[in-house]
Amino acid sequence: MDYFLIIDILGVVAFSISGVLSSMKKKMDPFGILIIAFVTSVGGGTLRDILIGFPVAWMRNLTYVYVIIATTIFAIIFRKKLIFLRKSLFLFDTVGIGLYTIIGVEKGLAADFPPIICIAIGTMTACFGGVIRDILCNEIPLLFRTKEIYAIACILGGLTYFILLKLQLSSELVFTISGAVVIIVRSLAVYFDIRLPSVYFNSEEK
Repeated sequence: MDYFLIIDILGVVAFSISGVLSSMKKKMDPFGILIIAFVTSVGGGTLRDILIGFPVAWMRNLTYVYVIIATTIFAIIFRKKLIFLRKSLFLFDTVGIGLYTIIGVEKGLAADFPPIICIAIGTMTACFGGVIRDILCNEIPLLFRTKEIYAIACILGGLTYFILLKLQLSSELVFTISGAVVIIVRSLAVYFDIRLPSVYFNSEEK
């Protein structure tokens, strides 16, 4: 199993657990939990592959499906331990976007897209599974609420990726550092409560 596939599988595990935790908060049945785990982990990647014109990864490699099912069963069995971890949903969601951002960037490069499009694809890969998860759980998607640093963390990770490529580092090191940038930026933003400025329309303004 190559490094790229290992990172991809770790992303699937992280997002699957994120989906399980979100659906359990809504008191869904096991089938509902599985569906949420599934769309959270492969939703962004499916949209990415369709837009690029690549075969959808999880349809060609059943390893992804097996990992999602196994992770969901594991999370349900050990749900009490996971629930007691107050930051577990944030942790797995953050790790997921870090891994998936760089996976998306590499998919864009494989399709010969320019860097700015690759970064957009990486951001979409990382964020849209969570968007689908939140919509199905009847929540305002995390991407769009409370002005949190979310997509920007993905963009910074993508930029880091291309900067490190110029330094001719090994692909594994570039991947690891870029993914870590996403995780660190997102974590620091939440820890220090760094938010984007609010832009809104006041109906009383003329």
